[in-house]
Amino acid sequence: MRALEPELTRHLDRDGVDIAYEVFGSGDRVVVFPPINPVVESRAWKLQVPYLARHARVITVDPRGNGRSGRPTDPAAYADVALAGDTIAVMDELGVESAVLVGLCASAWISLVLAAHHPDRVRGVVALAPLVPFVTPPHPFRARWDFDAEPETDEGWAKDNRHYRVRHYRDFVEFFFRELLVEPHSSKQWEDCVAWALQTTPEVLNADHDAPICVADEAKTRALLAQVKCPTLVIHGDGDQCQPLQRGEILAEAVGADMLTLTGAGHLPMAREPVTVNLAIRDFLERVLPAPALRRHPTLRRRDRRVLYLSSPIGLGHTRRDLAIVEQLRRQQPDVQVDWLAQRPLADWLLRCGERVHPASAWLSSEIAHIESVAGEHDLHAFQAIREMDEILLANFMVFRDVVEQDDYDLWVGDEAWELDHFLYENPRLKQSAYAWLTDFVGWLPNTDGGAREAALTADYNAEMLEHVARLPRIRDRALFVGEREDVVDESFGANLPSIRDWTSAHYSYTGYVTGFDPADIADREALRAEFGYGAEPVCVVAVGGSGVGVHLLRRAIAAYPLAREQCPSLRMIVVAGPRIDPRSLPQTCGVEIHGMLPDLHRRMAAADVALVQGGLTTTMELTAAGRPFVYVPLRHHFEQNIHVRHRLSRYGAGTCVEWDDATPERLAGEIGKLIGTTPRYLPVETDGAARAAKLLAELL
Repeated sequence: MRALEPELTRHLDRDGVDIAYEVFGSGDRVVVFPPINPVVESRAWKLQVPYLARHARVITVDPRGNGRSGRPTDPAAYADVALAGDTIAVMDELGVESAVLVGLCASAWISLVLAAHHPDRVRGVVALAPLVPFVTPPHPFRARWDFDAEPETDEGWAKDNRHYRVRHYRDFVEFFFRELLVEPHSSKQWEDCVAWALQTTPEVLNADHDAPICVADEAKTRALLAQVKCPTLVIHGDGDQCQPLQRGEILAEAVGADMLTLTGAGHLPMAREPVTVNLAIRDFLERVLPAPALRRHPTLRRRDRRVLYLSSPIGLGHTRRDLAIVEQLRRQQPDVQVDWLAQRPLADWLLRCGERVHPASAWLSSEIAHIESVAGEHDLHAFQAIREMDEILLANFMVFRDVVEQDDYDLWVGDEAWELDHFLYENPRLKQSAYAWLTDFVGWLPNTDGGAREAALTADYNAEMLEHVARLPRIRDRALFVGEREDVVDESFGANLPSIRDWTSAHYSYTGYVTGFDPADIADREALRAEFGYGAEPVCVVAVGGSGVGVHLLRRAIAAYPLAREQCPSLRMIVVAGPRIDPRSLPQTCGVEIHGMLPDLHRRMAAADVALVQGGLTTTMELTAAGRPFVYVPLRHHFEQNIHVRHRLSRYGAGTCVEWDDATPERLAGEIGKLIGTTPRYLPVETDGAARAAKLLAELL
């Protein structure tokens, strides 16, 4: 799922070649991404488009040879003037008189050609890792191999060869992008690039290599650059293995451009340094095409202490506990003012609770919608889902960045706000406030059937986090684990990495569990049953959390109901669909009550005789705190539910776990029947977690 869907998706015909383009955002200011090298498509700018589209109208053009554009194999089709003509043709079709152009490598050169030949159409150029023909020799490790001759070896840059590309295309592109992505922990960016490259063919790339250009030597290149009069910004990594840094420096000197050199960066800074690149492009845009100043978020009055709170939108449990923590924080610091940066449906819930939701929340991309889009039948590969959410996480961090640039806060709190934590470590200069991080699990762990690849990927993600904390220990002014030491799994972060439990104890403060409600609220169970109209009949509550991923479990629970009634004829079943599942989409069965979202769900579960739930931590721990028997069915491939949550519930002696493959209606009916009338004896759940967490946060104020 994209962070931002295009407003318009179209094609145009250019001399028999389909040219695809997309438009995002609106406004008089326009940013155009000319056709990039056909080894990738315009989605290579996926980390820039959502952010820039909040500041300008953004147009991306798929290159000939990739994406949704045509795939000619005539070298003339890939001439720089042809690609420049594609850009002008798209601008003409959309009625765009002039724009700021942003290009990488060859498309940076296309931008410069346009600026020289069509100065009235180009307001400015941002050139990332620019190709500037003839001004310097290529890297020596690339120049030693003849592109056209049969290679004498298949090692290293000898793979970048006309013949090797045809015979071993995938091996070539895998090698190529490993070389371009010199930064460690670049597995996701590498996978994206390889996937885009596999959309085209070696014949297309060879044709592009043979394409004519409009300059013949260094003198003609410099003559063309002398015609570039518009403002220009050059962004270049000093570790670029494709375009030598000197080319960017020569370009900057030739056109009088500002230059941003990124230490340690490779050839794809928009992918590996997206925050820096986004802010640099935005600042350049503001200089070239100034816009009215953003209106500040109004405050009722300036208080001494202001908190910006980010709560994970994946499920509603985070917000319940965060509201409890904020309530305790207000008791300890009565003058504190809390703004929430929250997505729907969390934002709706917060507003109903009388909380202040920052208006910039409307710009956030939906994480829940992404999670639902990649889920299967009671199956969510949680690690991979987060990994594939990279553009959404970056887009949401950029919203956060704009908020704190406009408004002053004394404390930022992120409850499993992965984007906030990761990109603050990646961009430490942006930290301008105290920052607290909360989580109820530590460590990405591979699924049992994930094999060596998943074990390596999770270990790499863990290693990056460990390196972040070791290198920049003061980014997190406080790290809070919602639980106790024994709730942390006694596993390793990965091969040759430390123990998760020991490392967590050294870097986190333990708050105890935060239930999100006052235990007195559920103490009188008989009063609760009377309040909800429960009589002497046994009641089974079925709930699956705040996303739509649990719909399959709800259907199986409803199918199990007639079988359960054979064992317990008076059984009453209450199914809670939550905010993302339409109750009308579920089977209607006599004796089964179906509800949407119930804000008092924890009280209904405390009044019930038995519950059937997914494997999420919040719901299962609420049942544990209420002392209710329950069956839980973890989502397949959800490492947190299957490893971290299961470990914690085992410690409390709580719940009966049933794997999805075994969770037939017959099995579920049988487990429900076994638990009705039983009184479990769980380890007591902490009741002061919210107060403990609030005290630790208050110390940062």
